Amino acid sequence: MILVTGATGNIGRSLLEELRARGAGPLRGLTRDGARARFPEGVEVREGDLADPASLAPALDGVRSLFLVSRIGSDAGILDATRRAGVEHVVLVSSVTVETHPHLGPARENADVERLVMDSGMAWTVLRPTQFASNALWWAPAIRERGTVRVPYADTGLPTIHPADIAAVARVALTGPGHRGRVYALTGPERVTARQQVAAIAAALGRTVPLAVIGREEARRELAEALGAEAADAVLDLTGGDVNDGLLEVRDTVERVTGSPARPFHHWVAENVAAFR
Repeated sequence: MILVTGATGNIGRSLLEELRARGAGPLRGLTRDGARARFPEGVEVREGDLADPASLAPALDGVRSLFLVSRIGSDAGILDATRRAGVEHVVLVSSVTVETHPHLGPARENADVERLVMDSGMAWTVLRPTQFASNALWWAPAIRERGTVRVPYADTGLPTIHPADIAAVARVALTGPGHRGRVYALTGPERVTARQQVAAIAAALGRTVPLAVIGREEARRELAEALGAEAADAVLDLTGGDVNDGLLEVRDTVERVTGSPARPFHHWVAENVAAFR
């Protein structure tokens, strides 16, 4: 039995579809609201809240492999419950910033969870993706309202990854041999700037989408309202304010692990253009 947490999210939903399509065996998706969950046919729905590790016991019963989206609740408590339930293998979604920007607060938090998993006594695989293509959904309200997309670093290109490619690597790690005890840094197939992302969305919509370049302080004020000051600074550093070779590196890990090349940004746009209409 494989249990997927974050099962209604960008990665978890794709992962369940991949596992089901490949005949991975008994599958279970964790959600806080089972009545609203829409999982592939044959996937068992189990309710539970990562913020309340005690609530996970029914969902963990009989599970041998776990896909874990962390930093939602008490990761130490979640892993303790997971170990006591007899889970053998945990596939964790972390972040490439653990290696590229270890000084940033969110990166330190991810590193702490990695250590918890590695010291848990269970087998583990760690996935360290870079910026998600789905982060472009931050612009969706402005684009739907035919407003202007405002970004501070319009021409910094990052190797943005399609969430489905993270799911594809997770599927292989959960079901195939040779992936336990491995750390995989994951990127898309090429660097893509914010300006290019907006252009791809505009092309898919068949209309112009205005873009304005703003200063860091203005961007920080806007982000801090939604994310808090520390997270806002981290986002700005990672999207152009403090990039380095590690963050900019295009890696072939997706293709090496799955046998299929990573999907470019415009593929994600084609699949999600309705969110911008």
